[in-house]
Amino acid sequence: MKKTLVLINSTAGTGKAVSGIMEIVTKIAKKGNDPIIYPIIPGTGLVSENILKQHDGETDHVICSGGDGTLNHVLQGVMMMKNKPVIGYIPSGSTNDFAASLGLTTDFYQALDIAVNGKPFAYDAGIMNGKYFNYIAAFGAFSAVSYATKQQLKNIFGHAAYILTAAAELQQNISYSCHMKIEADSFEEEDDYVFGAVFNSLSVAGMKVPVTEKIRLNDGKMELVLIKSPKNFQELHFILNDMTRGNVDSPYITFRQIKNVRFISDENTAWSLDGEFGGKSSIAEISVIPAAVSICTPGSIILYED
Repeated sequence: MKKTLVLINSTAGTGKAVSGIMEIVTKIAKKGNDPIIYPIIPGTGLVSENILKQHDGETDHVICSGGDGTLNHVLQGVMMMKNKPVIGYIPSGSTNDFAASLGLTTDFYQALDIAVNGKPFAYDAGIMNGKYFNYIAAFGAFSAVSYATKQQLKNIFGHAAYILTAAAELQQNISYSCHMKIEADSFEEEDDYVFGAVFNSLSVAGMKVPVTEKIRLNDGKMELVLIKSPKNFQELHFILNDMTRGNVDSPYITFRQIKNVRFISDENTAWSLDGEFGGKSSIAEISVIPAAVSICTPGSIILYED
């Protein structure tokens, strides 16, 4: 009998998967698989990376329930496995950006059915200085909001918790500036930036990405966006206006599709990977890994945004 590994983060979002364990077990058993359930307990040996390593070669299917951060840890584990299982994802976090891009629902029962019986879709992942990410690596203003927001606040207020945290740190964030040199596939530039990201998603922090290019999750490329630091309130107004309108021809915004990129900063810069703290470094090297892993989808997956 085939084994299906089930990883549940009870602290993420609504925690619906905890009360729905019997539904998960029953669904897997009806498919003819043997369910093996583990709770994810951060700070202990019960983390996705360790559990997946222990079961390498024993399963071709792993189901996880949690938020973007939970899925990031599962990605780390799967990428280290010789026999990579297909991922089934039950989104139960506060924002679930990547799940939305994959066409996944936050309705528990529908998400469970997709996680067990969905169509595998191979998507591009990224790697930054040896750490993998599903959909975004970011630095600068507001990039720390996701991992700096307390879990209890997320569970109570959901996406609004991020807005509350961002608002509390607004003055500090808009004054952020980092001098960087960027070396990508076909261009170089150097300036002071308030924000930068490499992403593979149709939304970031629950908000639709304002770009005019097509965003595909399986084209071997990711999107690079750089926002220059405003020198005064007038420039800040122009930047916010261009972002709202999705004007990627703005003199303050750089938008490119890349396969490889290097960020060189004057000092150690903090990065966020899928909403998790990604460490600090003066040099960040990012590469796209085409069709890195497969995840179960409803079949009518969103591949791009016009």
